[in-house]
Amino acid sequence: MRIIIVLAICLLVVLGAVAFCIFFDEAVMVRKNTIYRVGSAEKLVALTFDDGPSPVWTPKILDELNSAGVKATFFMLGEHVAKYPEVARRVVKEGHDIGNHTYDHHVLIYYTMEELENEINYADNVIKRVTGVTTRYFRPPKAWLTPDEKIKVNQMGYKIILWSLNSKDWVGFDDKYIVNYILRNIRPGDILLFHDSGGAFSSEGGKRKQTVKSIGKLVEKLKEKGYKFVTITQLLEGVK
Repeated sequence: MRIIIVLAICLLVVLGAVAFCIFFDEAVMVRKNTIYRVGSAEKLVALTFDDGPSPVWTPKILDELNSAGVKATFFMLGEHVAKYPEVARRVVKEGHDIGNHTYDHHVLIYYTMEELENEINYADNVIKRVTGVTTRYFRPPKAWLTPDEKIKVNQMGYKIILWSLNSKDWVGFDDKYIVNYILRNIRPGDILLFHDSGGAFSSEGGKRKQTVKSIGKLVEKLKEKGYKFVTITQLLEGVK
C-alpha cells in the first residue's frame, strides 16, 4: 500500500512539473535586472527566435519573415552556428539581429564565473568567425541566471534580453492557439519568444511547423492593430 501511495505522489509531482513547464513561463521569476519588454509610446513589437540556426526550420522562418516584410532577432547557439554556417550567414545577410544564446544550451546557474565567461566568449567567437557579427545581446538558456551572473554578463558588455510573451511553440500548440494567445496579451514594447530549433529535451531536432505557420498570420493581425515589428536593436533605440 505504501509503495502505491509513494508512486502516486511521485506521479503527481511529475505531472505537476510538466504542467508547470507547459503553462507557466518560468522567466517571470528571473526578470529582475534584465530587459524583457520596453515601455513604448509606439506600437512596437520584437520577434525573437532561440536555439538556431536549424538547416530545416530557420530557412522556412526566414522565408516567412521576408514575405511579411519584417525583421527579427535570432539568439543563436555557437554549436549550431558552427554546424550550419550558411544558415547563420543568411540570417545576417537578410538584415536580422543576432544574439548570443551560449555555445551548447546548458543551464548556467551552476557555472563558476570563469566558466560563464568562457561559455559566452566561446559562442561569440564562433558567431563572429562565421558571420562577422560581434554579439551584444545575451539570452540565457531557460532564462536562468543568478543575480551575480547577471552582474558578470553586464560587465562583459552584454544586455540580457528575456521576453514578455512566450509562444510556447516547443510544446506543440497549433498556430491558431499561438496567434490568439499573443493577440489577447500583446502590449506595445513586448518581446516575443519563439524557437527556430530545439525540442522539449534537446537543443536541436524539434519540429517548428506551427511556428512557421504562425508568423504570417501573427504579423498580419498585429499590423492591422497598428503594430510595427522591429529588431531588439531598434526596440532599445526606439523607432520613429
